[in-house]
Amino acid sequence: MSILVVGSIAYDSVETPYGKRDNALGGSTLYFSSAAGIFTPVNVVGVVGDDFNPDDIAFLKTRQVDFEGMHQAPGKTFRWGGKYHENMNKRDTLFTDLNVFETFKPDVPQKYRNTRFLFLANIDPDLQLDVLSQVNNPELVVLDTMNLWIDIKRDALEKVVRKSNILILNDEELMDFSGDDNLVKAVRKIAAMGPSAIVVKRGEYGALLYSDERFFYSPAYPLEKVVDPTGAGDTFAGGFLGYIASKGKTDPATLREAIVYGGVTASFTVEDFSMERLKKLDRPQIEKRFKIMREMVRF
Repeated sequence: MSILVVGSIAYDSVETPYGKRDNALGGSTLYFSSAAGIFTPVNVVGVVGDDFNPDDIAFLKTRQVDFEGMHQAPGKTFRWGGKYHENMNKRDTLFTDLNVFETFKPDVPQKYRNTRFLFLANIDPDLQLDVLSQVNNPELVVLDTMNLWIDIKRDALEKVVRKSNILILNDEELMDFSGDDNLVKAVRKIAAMGPSAIVVKRGEYGALLYSDERFFYSPAYPLEKVVDPTGAGDTFAGGFLGYIASKGKTDPATLREAIVYGGVTASFTVEDFSMERLKKLDRPQIEKRFKIMREMVRF
């Protein structure tokens, strides 16, 4: 089953303790598609500038990713720059140039509008609502967001949350959105707004799933070295929803397996800059780590 994803397409300039890359492929949509496309077809809606090189996404076109919904506008592609500290959990944003993304208005092609699975990547909640108005009763809507929208567009964000089935956010965003610093209380408070499941990304500590008033925890895949954490969250979402769509069902067992697949897929992303590791990733590599994860938590 195919997935529709709407979000950002960007060029990133990133510096970590392991080096620096300028004008590297980035954006929530492309990280998500790099992961989800390994499991199932993906349809992309986004915008790029006239400086965008289509050769940069050639590897995605061989990975079941359709770009009919990607629009090219006059101007420059969205660009972001960041510098990570020795503690990779901390980073400084050096610049954010929205460029053509500043006036982005999602236009979902007709052939995408009957999608069963929709991923609303981290963009303005008003744009997410616009996308929801263009699709025809998707079976599963997965929503991502960030502190900025929680702080400045809470009303619109709450409307999107009520229309979504699964909300993905990190610890800090969970506490900010719920207004509660207790994880259990925070998750239950947000679930009461409507989503049938909440996924809490916890970085190096794995991820937590709350569904049907039950908790499921998956640790992170153990790594000796993290080169570049950029895009790990979007790759997690891609592995998570990509697996769900490939199975075509959303029962509790599938959601739990999907959490593990999301974490495993993200573990590859951080091993190199940008999408360099993802370009070489395939399903057998993912399955190998999935089996290791299964053995890790079996008792």
